[in-house]
Amino acid sequence: MTTATGKHRSATGSLGRKIMALIVAIGTAFGLAAVVAPTASADERATLGPRCTWANYNYYVQNCWFWSASMNQDIQVQIKRSNSQAAMYLLDGLRARDDWNAWTYQGHAPEMFVNDDVNVVMPVGGASQFYSDWIGPFNGSTTPKKPRWETFLTSELPAQLAQNFNISRTNNALVGLSMGGTAAINLASRHRDQFKQVTSLSGYLNTTAPGMYMALQFAMNEGSRGANIWDMWGHPLHPMRFANDPLLNAPKLSGMPVYISAAAGIPGPRDDFMANPVGGIAGIGLEWGSRGSTATFELAARASGANVTASYPTVGVHNWTLWTPELQKARTSILDALNVCYRAGQVVC
Repeated sequence: MTTATGKHRSATGSLGRKIMALIVAIGTAFGLAAVVAPTASADERATLGPRCTWANYNYYVQNCWFWSASMNQDIQVQIKRSNSQAAMYLLDGLRARDDWNAWTYQGHAPEMFVNDDVNVVMPVGGASQFYSDWIGPFNGSTTPKKPRWETFLTSELPAQLAQNFNISRTNNALVGLSMGGTAAINLASRHRDQFKQVTSLSGYLNTTAPGMYMALQFAMNEGSRGANIWDMWGHPLHPMRFANDPLLNAPKLSGMPVYISAAAGIPGPRDDFMANPVGGIAGIGLEWGSRGSTATFELAARASGANVTASYPTVGVHNWTLWTPELQKARTSILDALNVCYRAGQVVC
């Protein structure tokens, strides 16, 4: 290989820089982002996985399908690949769509992590299902119709990701917003061998608190008409309800890096309150509820020995104007826990 120092540069090196500049320009023009190629010989981000197609969202996101024996159907998962085996799972909110994960078009997470050497895994669907294994039938208007999300996310999907995408089964982080934040804490606490870090953004972290059973039922029916909490976790005294309370699972998080966030419910300059006053009021109330339960959970998690980072912005309501900036704040904690050294196109460790 020809090397050059000082003023002495080879023609080959000059040509290489021009080619790289052209690649960057083309990538930017197509919305793929201006990127610096990792040191690996091939960029896995540009490699389409089995049963995958490229998403219109760009930033190397592909739409993939994985078989779930427990749910008896294929489940769509959107993935941004990387050259490492580390992965972060991003869980959606109560109104999760059946065609794409909101962390793409609304949360812009793949764009945020596009030049970080971490796989971004975003399951699609599951409105009002709290990423749980339901004990009863699902009568909601959305899919899947036989929710077994914990089995899928902690067994079926990791096995297929390891086999076909070279993604680790043990070096993962878990991020969730609202409903997904509740699920993230529960799943991370029960699967310590799989997850190294967990992030909850505006999650409901004390689901057995007085009044929460009916509050969750109301919210679930809004997210997917016909969804019932008693079909998910049973009656108010059922053991499954208590097994899915993040506050009660806090003792299992000892030693784990935990990032939690909830705002004070005050609209900011990016919140167009007058465009949707009803939605704006709902966003304020929902964030108040999250703030109270998150603060209570923080005390329990710290007492249990978790490595907690808490963020309580004064300005922020229950929407993406809060969650995207908070994910950016959590980014370093996530990448540190996964030992990701290639970040934003540079080697940092």
